[in-house]
Amino acid sequence: MSAASTGTFTAQHAAAPVAERGSDSYVRKAGRDLLLAIYGALRTVKLYPPDNPVVQKTMDEILRLVQDFVRVEHELELRVSGEFLFVNATRLRLDLDNYASFSRIINVFREAGVGLCRVRETCTTRDWVVFLNLIQAGSGEPEARLEQMEAKLVEAKVTTIEIGPPSEVDEAIRQKSKEAAKRTYSQSVSVTKDVINSVRMGKSPNIKKIKRVVQGIVDQILNEETSLIGLTTLRDYDEYTFTHSVNVCIFSVALGRKLGLSRLQLYDLGVAALMHDIGKSRIPVEVLNKTEALTEDDWQMICHHPWLGVLQLFQMRGQNDVPFRAMIVAFEHHKKTDLTGYPKHIRERQMSMYSKVVAVADSFDAATSRRVYQTTPLTPADVLQEMRVNPRRGMDQVLVKAFMSLVGHYPVGTLVVLDTFELALVHAVNPMPDAISRPLARIISDERGNLLFPGHVVDLNAADANSGNFARTIIKVADPERYGIRVSDYFV
Repeated sequence: MSAASTGTFTAQHAAAPVAERGSDSYVRKAGRDLLLAIYGALRTVKLYPPDNPVVQKTMDEILRLVQDFVRVEHELELRVSGEFLFVNATRLRLDLDNYASFSRIINVFREAGVGLCRVRETCTTRDWVVFLNLIQAGSGEPEARLEQMEAKLVEAKVTTIEIGPPSEVDEAIRQKSKEAAKRTYSQSVSVTKDVINSVRMGKSPNIKKIKRVVQGIVDQILNEETSLIGLTTLRDYDEYTFTHSVNVCIFSVALGRKLGLSRLQLYDLGVAALMHDIGKSRIPVEVLNKTEALTEDDWQMICHHPWLGVLQLFQMRGQNDVPFRAMIVAFEHHKKTDLTGYPKHIRERQMSMYSKVVAVADSFDAATSRRVYQTTPLTPADVLQEMRVNPRRGMDQVLVKAFMSLVGHYPVGTLVVLDTFELALVHAVNPMPDAISRPLARIISDERGNLLFPGHVVDLNAADANSGNFARTIIKVADPERYGIRVSDYFV
């Protein structure tokens, strides 16, 4: 099938530079408005028939925005590259206001194997209805879905919307982002290990190294959150102390971003989260790694690590550069919202927002990790439920709900069994706010139990093209070890 007959771009055509005829600010504003309209239309066409007034109104708005844009720019090309959206080669900014909508569009395009979409001014309401229905229909590998979609566009005589695969450059960018996440995670664990071991040996670690690591984590979260959060599944049993600190930093920064903190505030939060357990470096290793029940003296020693952490942060080299909030978090991260917990305080105080954020991240990662005294961790879904319904946990429920919207009802790395009898690993939270219980999942086995690697990502909120019902639904959470699955292999 030729590119001319299918309306598909050739790689050479797709790579051609787009001449900018309007200002970047105009493209960003008009492109944002158009993508928000497309986001609304994706849902509308799934809920109502094409002749419904709601659908017609939505399509009329899209047509108006397309025509206005093409009149100024003379062409309209949408491109998905990694975690970014481009309109006529201008990258659109991702922020809190458009995070859900842009992420949804990126995922829909990616799963359908569509990397490029060129729209002509003469497009019609029918063309958009056909296109939006097709891009959300079907399942399977993205390459196969793209071919099917091309054929169906030709069959429907839709010639004003042309589609094409991601360019090799786009795939390289995406792979580069994953590799950057791995480097960031590895460096973070290495520096954390050096810091804690230095303290144990009576040396003074360098705060500048810590700040560089946190800067890398913040930058990675702001640029491409999914890859780094996926690496928190690397909960190394032997390196728990170090990977736990890094995981808490990643979860805290991601939650802080969701709460709308600025980049500088995220740096401070990240440093505080990474160093929240620094006081444990002053507790004997034999107590921390004790497999049998702790004695009363052992427990009292463990309870001392928050204030020991404060003392250590004061003594660190370049202590003028240690954020004051890091000392507060080190002291408060085991306190509850009613100020019970440990250590006890003398004066009346209000718990810091940063401490509340780190407490949520700390509790989640600790409960889902294997440790010397907890060789069978709880499933991530069970931990979230416990954090939400058990008042004895003493966590800020607003932050718990925000954390659940960040990681979903089924957090990244959860192994689930689907009603198709396939096994899947949760890949990312669904960007659709009303689909929090239907994450993006990586299918890692067929219905007969044959394992697949690396598998393929599907949207569990996607409907079956024939029945209109959900194509796949989670029926239960499973233990990866029972199936001989190492979760981190699918993220590394």
